[in-house]
Amino acid sequence: MKKSALVLLFSIFLLHSCTNTSSEKKTPKTDTKPVNTFGLVIHGGAGTILKKNLTPEMEAEYKAILKKAASKGYEILQNGGSSLDAVEQTIHILENSPLFNAGKGAVFANNGKNELDASIMEGKTLNAGAVAGVTNLKNPISAARKVMENSNHVLLARKGAEEFAAAQGLEVVDTSYFFTERRFNSLQKAKKGDKDKAAYIDPYIKDYKYGTVGCVALDKNGNLAAGTSTGGMTNKKWSRIGDSPIIGAGTYANNKTCAVSGTGHGEYFIRAAVAHDISALMEYKNMSLQEAAQEVIQNKLKNMGGDGGIIAIDAKGNLVAEFNTPGMYRAMADEKGNITVGIYKK
Repeated sequence: MKKSALVLLFSIFLLHSCTNTSSEKKTPKTDTKPVNTFGLVIHGGAGTILKKNLTPEMEAEYKAILKKAASKGYEILQNGGSSLDAVEQTIHILENSPLFNAGKGAVFANNGKNELDASIMEGKTLNAGAVAGVTNLKNPISAARKVMENSNHVLLARKGAEEFAAAQGLEVVDTSYFFTERRFNSLQKAKKGDKDKAAYIDPYIKDYKYGTVGCVALDKNGNLAAGTSTGGMTNKKWSRIGDSPIIGAGTYANNKTCAVSGTGHGEYFIRAAVAHDISALMEYKNMSLQEAAQEVIQNKLKNMGGDGGIIAIDAKGNLVAEFNTPGMYRAMADEKGNITVGIYKK
């Protein structure tokens, strides 16, 4: 009888322990009252962006484009549009501006071409699409979305990606469309200065690795999306591809946690799986979006030797822009239509 009683007590203890473990399972700190029912964050690259290196006129020009892009995304979300539409249309504005290293303003590779990368992801289904090394697509972010929605694949590259995009009816342009004198001069100086280096130090963005654009958004239906677009590194060789078209590195979205877009030294963002890592810390360690972003950008990435930053929004509308560089072109729009624009680290 005593043995049976002990077995019974031990069984009850085990059942109680399992029940407690299940009930105490941690959930992301997004399970709180919503901060914003919808909103978005955009970036136009991070790096050694110092006030002394920007004329008042140039600073005003950057801020105007950032505000225009954020306003476009807000308008879509305010009218009940999807986060995917907001991300794509917002990035179009940045891709169409010569100020940023994406689309029209893309930097030149060592071969004298503009090789563009982009990716997009939706948090509801975890579907994603990306293109890499395309040279004639006006808006690579739209090509990435077509890959996500109209193919069985996630990432298409170079000629194949271009042929697919053209078949999807996307705008194809002559490669001369991407020519800007400032970017071309940067390539010439890079080649003249040090043939082994992957870039030239830009007079306005004092670190060659940055200039990528991105957007993250939460819509009124509670769906998250993220997108990133870039021209990569000045003077890059051998068809180098960075983190921007790599899901989990430069772009990630999951309705359970957050949407993230990164900008910085792509090789480190890939090694650290930066975008997904932020989501994982929220899901598995119960961190808030701000805590997770700080841990990855200020500790993990920095300790590896990587520079850059991210923008992010979580399932409850918390807006974050985290970077370990002196500056990052960025803007935020909350549900009330408040748009804040920033460049330098305060």
